[in-house]
Amino acid sequence: MQFVVSSGALSKKLHMISGVTSTNNVLPILEFFLFQINKNLLTITSTDLETTMQVSLDIQSGDEGEVCIQSKVLLDYLKNLPEQPITIDINKKDFGIDMTSNQGKYKIVGQDASNFPSIPENETQNNFSMPASELSDAIAKTIIAVSNDDIRPAMSGVYFEINNKNIVFVSTDAHRLVRCIKTDVSGQNNSHFIVPKKALTQLKNNLDSSTEVTLSYNDNHLFIDSDQLHLSCRLIDAKFPDYKVVIPTDNPYKLTLPKDEFLSALRRVNVFANKATNQVVLDIQGNNLHLYSQDVDYSFEGNEELACQYEGEDLKIAFNARLLIELIVAIDADEIRLELSTPNRAGILKPNDERTNEDLLMLIMPLMIAG
Repeated sequence: MQFVVSSGALSKKLHMISGVTSTNNVLPILEFFLFQINKNLLTITSTDLETTMQVSLDIQSGDEGEVCIQSKVLLDYLKNLPEQPITIDINKKDFGIDMTSNQGKYKIVGQDASNFPSIPENETQNNFSMPASELSDAIAKTIIAVSNDDIRPAMSGVYFEINNKNIVFVSTDAHRLVRCIKTDVSGQNNSHFIVPKKALTQLKNNLDSSTEVTLSYNDNHLFIDSDQLHLSCRLIDAKFPDYKVVIPTDNPYKLTLPKDEFLSALRRVNVFANKATNQVVLDIQGNNLHLYSQDVDYSFEGNEELACQYEGEDLKIAFNARLLIELIVAIDADEIRLELSTPNRAGILKPNDERTNEDLLMLIMPLMIAG
């Protein structure tokens, strides 16, 4: 069994799915890619049993067959190879693999493809389509607030809420909450499920924004299909918190600021904040915002003042600047609006000018101001 493939094209496709491979595999075969040759089409699969990704590319071959090739060896080889056609010969009897390029000939041993885990089959009728750019955008905005706490699995992924009017994406880590509603996309049935962070990270990094994607789902799995990229993942079996009760319904004070100016000031002041809390205080008086931080252990202190637009009573409130910065970076707007009420209630962060067909809301809990 033999095929010829572009080294650059093969390397690009392998890097797309290499993030699925875990460093602590329970099965040695999970350190391998599954290669399936069907005449002039090569399909490559990577899995960690929870998430599976497949990519396809054109090759020159008249053969059909499959084999498992060790991922790290192949990636390291291609990384150090200039762009050129390479010929890969596979011995079906002992799974010996010869790779021939202009620079030389290399030999490795593969594995029987029958040892590779079975790939979940997409047999569900529950599906909807949306632009890949919109899916990537929703993932990028919500994944920042996904919890890394293994004790609370329900919060270790993004919650998808599907109805016939829109798609709602929600994430929370108990300190922040992000809700992104895509109003130009809808599903056929009312459904909800939690998608793990790893699968969403792989999607965000590899989706072609110019394509359309189809999402199909059942009680256990989500399937995402686009041109030459297929992903399936096991859904998180847990109940997502009732996010609607957490969102304040009355935050009457409105603070409007230029995004980049506020972001730069926060980053500078945070340099002098306590590294355990990253606490930065926002002292709002009229249309003046005073940002300050301190680290008493090192006698550090940072102060800046910004002009702002503010509607409400003078207020002093503190936030974890690192968490706040991550939220601000994800907002696509020149100006942001921070809606507040009291120093001990959550602040609501929004773009001052909403994107078409999107409703974005970000919540962040305040910190107690010492003294």
